[in-house]
Amino acid sequence: GVPQHILRYWETKFPQLRPLQRAGNRRYYRPADVALARTIHRLLGKDGYTVRGVQQLLRDRSATAVVAEEPAPAAQAISTPASAIDRDRLIAIRDRLASALDD
Repeated sequence: GVPQHILRYWETKFPQLRPLQRAGNRRYYRPADVALARTIHRLLGKDGYTVRGVQQLLRDRSATAVVAEEPAPAAQAISTPASAIDRDRLIAIRDRLASALDD
């Protein structure tokens, strides 16, 4: 839910946020990158930190420790057995991910 230009800005301000860059400068956010982006979003938006405050927080404590403080919502879905999730839902998720990567 974060606009693309905001993610690019965060990449310039937070050296810990480094997604893989694929052909055509397309970025591939690994699960750790997504968790860090969610944490940055939470700290800036909900917790009221400034960019400089989040930078210092990430510098003082390891980025993984900051991210570990709040489990990602997707972690619950990952622990669900694949047999419990219907095929159509998985296909819809795959299609959304593919279109997001194409953007």
